[in-house]
Amino acid sequence: MTQPSPGLRPPSLPQPGPVLQPRLLCLPARLRALDLVLPPGASLLQAIAAPLRQAGFASAVLELQGGGCDPFAYVLPAAAPDPRHAAWYSAPHAPPGGAALERACVTFGQRGGAPWVHCHAIWTEAAGRRAGHVLPEETILRAPITARAWGLAGAGFAVAEDAETNFSLFQPATMPGPAADAGADRRALVLRLRPNIDMVAALEEACMAHGFAGAVLRGGVGSLVAPRFREGGGTPDIATELLVTGGGVMDGRGTLEVALADMRGQVHAGRVPRGGNAVCITAELVLEALPG
Repeated sequence: MTQPSPGLRPPSLPQPGPVLQPRLLCLPARLRALDLVLPPGASLLQAIAAPLRQAGFASAVLELQGGGCDPFAYVLPAAAPDPRHAAWYSAPHAPPGGAALERACVTFGQRGGAPWVHCHAIWTEAAGRRAGHVLPEETILRAPITARAWGLAGAGFAVAEDAETNFSLFQPATMPGPAADAGADRRALVLRLRPNIDMVAALEEACMAHGFAGAVLRGGVGSLVAPRFREGGGTPDIATELLVTGGGVMDGRGTLEVALADMRGQVHAGRVPRGGNAVCITAELVLEALPG
């Protein structure tokens, strides 16, 4: 792994299991961009899975904007109740009146042969603006949500047991999808970052290893340990829930912009400096190669 910038020592979070190798999991894939409108009346899981399966994709990443949900269910990052995990989740929250969605990032893949999603979002509920981990089966759409999706072919995300963290997590996996002549012809990388590695350095390493001169991030959910931003600010909380808001790699240098929830659901946003932040439990990312 590329070494972090001198003088920056990101906080880390020891995990209960063995330190597994490789630290960066990466598979080449193809992708196709899709514009979707998720209709009201279905759960978030159903609303995402149906159009993607119809288009022939078993895995994708998505960015959502607008719309509303009621009921709306979520959890926040929390301290672990026992030594089996380094961090855990709060009890579920279901705010009265539901929530108005601001934006979200979603990983769509397979769990035990059935569709599953991992969704981190920002929204407004009766108590104010919040962020966190959305529960996809308990959350019901009450107003349409605009979605930009990138369907994956050749590789995608599938849930597997992770001995290092003792969680079941999305991991890159070989996966079918539409043929290149059906539009899934853009080069991409499907990534999972293990705990305590630097996110920006990992993006740079993946592009270098696969000959990508430049790439842009699509979707992206994960967690950081006590994140600090380039422009100042952040949170000392050991566990957060993040969604990627921008970034990629150009000329060998990575950029990463995120919004995240702390353990109280407060929203923090900024640019992640190279060498300054470590993954908490996982990060699921897709890099699309730029032309040239």
